[in-house]
Amino acid sequence: MLLQPSEKPLHWVGASKKDLLALPPDVVDDFGYALGAVQMGATPPHAKLWKGEGSAVWELVESHRGDTFRAVYTVRFAKAVYVLHCFQKKSPSGIRTAQSDVNLIHERLKLAELHYKDHYDL
Repeated sequence: MLLQPSEKPLHWVGASKKDLLALPPDVVDDFGYALGAVQMGATPPHAKLWKGEGSAVWELVESHRGDTFRAVYTVRFAKAVYVLHCFQKKSPSGIRTAQSDVNLIHERLKLAELHYKDHYDL
């Protein structure tokens, strides 16, 4: 008998859910499916490590009609997944992500840590 992995709860930090729902519907569907896989313990094939926040922060990248969209999440915590930011990449410096998005992700990761301590580290 195979045991099914348990689904971790998904938490949206700040306006990340509102931001996701403002993206094109195809991107929302793709990110939603991928985040569902993450909740079950899988790593989606188009996920890659987010640079600068350690090994447990990942980003999903989707291209849609010439634009690039990203969803950044963390699996740093054993009992929950946190979506930190969803956005359209609009960097004025080529391939680099805008510093405002990097700063927002950093701040939301701190908020996720506080939430986790308050709700799971009992």
